Amino acid sequence: MAARKTGKTLNLSAVLDLNEATALRDKLASLRGADLAIDASAVERIGALSAQVLMAAAKTWDQDKFAFSFSKVSDAFQKTMQLIGVDIHHLLAKEIRQ
Repeated sequence: MAARKTGKTLNLSAVLDLNEATALRDKLASLRGADLAIDASAVERIGALSAQVLMAAAKTWDQDKFAFSFSKVSDAFQKTMQLIGVDIHHLLAKEIRQ
């Protein structure tokens, strides 16, 4: 059995709009195969396509049996996700769940 890779952290950009969605997908793809913590504390704006990329990644990590969580989230990130109907509560690190 292969050894499990150690976890990594991905710091998200302040603006995750349509132009950033492809770069986000590429960054996530390069981190596949290890536990991943997403730091969204700097996010000021997130578009629906980038939110979709993140949720697809969460599903992929789940299918691959690796952990995927949000270690930190900005208020803007959390509110925007709620506004577009994406529930991330189950993906929040235990330390930041309310």
